[in-house]
Amino acid sequence: MVLDVASFRIQPSFKKKIRQFRQMPFYEIRFDSAFDQVIQACASSARDGQAGTWIVPEMIAAYGRLHRAGFAHSVETWVDGELAGGLYCVAMGKAVFGESMFSRVSDASKMALAALVGFCRHHGIAQIDCQQNTAHLALLGAAEIARSLFLKRVSHGLAQTGPDWVFDSEYWHHLLASKAVPT
Repeated sequence: MVLDVASFRIQPSFKKKIRQFRQMPFYEIRFDSAFDQVIQACASSARDGQAGTWIVPEMIAAYGRLHRAGFAHSVETWVDGELAGGLYCVAMGKAVFGESMFSRVSDASKMALAALVGFCRHHGIAQIDCQQNTAHLALLGAAEIARSLFLKRVSHGLAQTGPDWVFDSEYWHHLLASKAVPT
């Protein structure tokens, strides 16, 4: 399942939450400030229909090495100085592969995903590989695509220089200026 960032669906109620989030001084999005905490939270989050996690200690160590090498990133939602939710991904050039997300506060992981989409739109990153086919991701605009198209897009993204992974509040504009796509 792939999320074409141009097709990311924002319902009017969530767009309103983003506007509120931006105005609150104790709400913030950060990139890479708590990568280890994010991956640990993802590993320990209960998932519907799953008895365990694929994020075992060896995977955590491997992603940590990728992070230190500049290829794995966390997108974090902070509320009152506490990590409320987030996600981590792998990025090579302009090819982005979402790995896992978690939420301790309602919509915190969705806010992190929205921030990632705004970042991707700003930097000309066309898609985020979501890997898992879930109803939740489908509601946000993710869809299955042909393997040949996926490989073509990944190849194109790999050939481009990737951006610096720093969040700027300007990225919200790329979401709020667009109209919500009906579901």
